[in-house]
Amino acid sequence: MHTIVMTGATRGIGRFAAARILREDPEAHLVVISRGTPDDDRTRVSHVAADLGSLAEVRAAASDVARRLDDGELPPLRGFVGNAGIQYTNARTKGADGYEATFTVNVLANHVLLRTLMDRFVAPARLVITTSDTHFGDFAHTLGLVPAPRWQAPEALARTGAFPASDRPSGGRRAYSTSKLGTIYLAHEYARRLPAGVDVLTFNPGLVPATGLARDADAVSRFVMRRVLPVLNLTPLTNSASVAGRQLADVALGRVAAPTGSYVNRTRVGPSSDKSYDAGRERELWDAADRLAGFSVRA
Repeated sequence: MHTIVMTGATRGIGRFAAARILREDPEAHLVVISRGTPDDDRTRVSHVAADLGSLAEVRAAASDVARRLDDGELPPLRGFVGNAGIQYTNARTKGADGYEATFTVNVLANHVLLRTLMDRFVAPARLVITTSDTHFGDFAHTLGLVPAPRWQAPEALARTGAFPASDRPSGGRRAYSTSKLGTIYLAHEYARRLPAGVDVLTFNPGLVPATGLARDADAVSRFVMRRVLPVLNLTPLTNSASVAGRQLADVALGRVAAPTGSYVNRTRVGPSSDKSYDAGRERELWDAADRLAGFSVRA
């Protein structure tokens, strides 16, 4: 038996992915970190309650998992799926720690979980963080729905109002695309720091309508996401939650061959955006995330 820690497993893509992981890997014990309780096979699922918008709760949850691993209550840790993500209608929403909520959930929460657990992963292990092709910032990847990312110093991104039109939906969407660029920077830095055999990847599901990602959006936007865009699932422009969940599970289970640090676009390894390869920004984000989350900064 082995343990896989997962966020974003109770709805949308993650719910389908969690079910497939449990079905296809009979040796997996899934530890779900979420506010809501999962409804999967309880004999192989543990739940740790945490609001990912609160770094204190995330750190407590990660520490609880670490303790249970150390005490032998959980089998060896061989996987992580950081699938949770959020998008707001503005860039002024604060999380419990006072940081901008999109950056908190999409970037800092993943760092707190991995930073706390990184010494407990047992090779071979695979870590997957869900990202988004909105980080490219061009029409081909966003259909004009999401503004291009605008990277800044991480401490600035952690503050509310970091973007033009921060009070409007466009500001919230830019915060989202920027945070997804941050997930790739984070994964690249972890790829440098994790030991051989412990691989970290980012996974892009493409545009997936009818998930809970836009649950904070206005009524019109929610209607478009849930009722209009799903029609595009008949084309290559979008992906369904069930298919994306299957693809995410297959990446997490190692069925997609990919070296550490790779970007997996649905089912294929390929390059992320040119701007997503920046060793200086990657190290800067690691150090800033340590400071923001209350870890001691170390080389």
